[in-house]
Amino acid sequence: MTTTPELGLPMPVPAAEGLPTRVRIHEVGARDGLQNEKATVPTETKAEFIHRLAAAGLTTIEVTSFVHPKWVPQLADAENLFPLVRDAAPHLPVLVPNERGLDRALSLGATRIAVFASATESFAKANLNRTVDEALAMFEPVVTRAKAQDAHVRGYLSMCFGDPWEGPVPLPQVVRVCRALLDMGCDELSLGDTIGVATPGHVQALLTALNDEGVPTPSLGVHFHDTYGQALSNTLAALQHGVTTVDASAGGLGGCPYAKSATGNLATEDLVWMLTGLGIDTGVDLGLLTATSVWMAGQLGRPSPSRTVRALSHKE
Repeated sequence: MTTTPELGLPMPVPAAEGLPTRVRIHEVGARDGLQNEKATVPTETKAEFIHRLAAAGLTTIEVTSFVHPKWVPQLADAENLFPLVRDAAPHLPVLVPNERGLDRALSLGATRIAVFASATESFAKANLNRTVDEALAMFEPVVTRAKAQDAHVRGYLSMCFGDPWEGPVPLPQVVRVCRALLDMGCDELSLGDTIGVATPGHVQALLTALNDEGVPTPSLGVHFHDTYGQALSNTLAALQHGVTTVDASAGGLGGCPYAKSATGNLATEDLVWMLTGLGIDTGVDLGLLTATSVWMAGQLGRPSPSRTVRALSHKE
């Protein structure tokens, strides 16, 4: 599949006023997407998926997680997978839960590390079996050691907008944990709408609150789920605020194994379609990306939930 007019691709237009001219997509399908599969995806299939994503123009592809196989068995092949894709794209982040995970990642040459914190006590307990502050204390030496090795460190923050046990999350609560992650040395933060309850107004309010407490917009990325169909609207609100890093998952793969109400991530194809129509450059070939998600859906034995994938693949 190629990006031709016959596919009905959006016409490129000048960048909309007040929006960034380029957005960096942080592709999470290979990690956040595949970690939730009931059946284990073969290592070679994951490697091909990552190489196909890179060939479509994605430059930041989150590869895997160096977590104990007991907790995420679908990613138990991290040591075998990373060497197969080490040169696939310029930026290949990996998630690490603790210092042991960091050791495993660094030993394979990983240069971009991510830690996964929570804005709420309930999710910190469910995901990490720790309080929020205990989790931050665990991450601090991980971040310090990673930075000492000249690694780029991303801090994920889940439950930024709502929590299935606690309900709406107060803005100051989110700001406090964001500030702590930046203060310990994280280079960027990803604000996660883990159960998909955010709205554009809520997004703008949180971004403003973070700026008011000295958290700069260029250090922020956004990670939306589409539970209530708001992921693209929320993304646009973040773009209007100046955010230029957006997480997305090819084909809309993924959710969250510790939050059962979480539906899939924002589909990368849906994001690229919207950004192209706004005149925002991503460097991504939508035709190649769609073909990749169609191929991956075939490997998983089910159709992609992405509306753009379904629309474009039906035009073949």
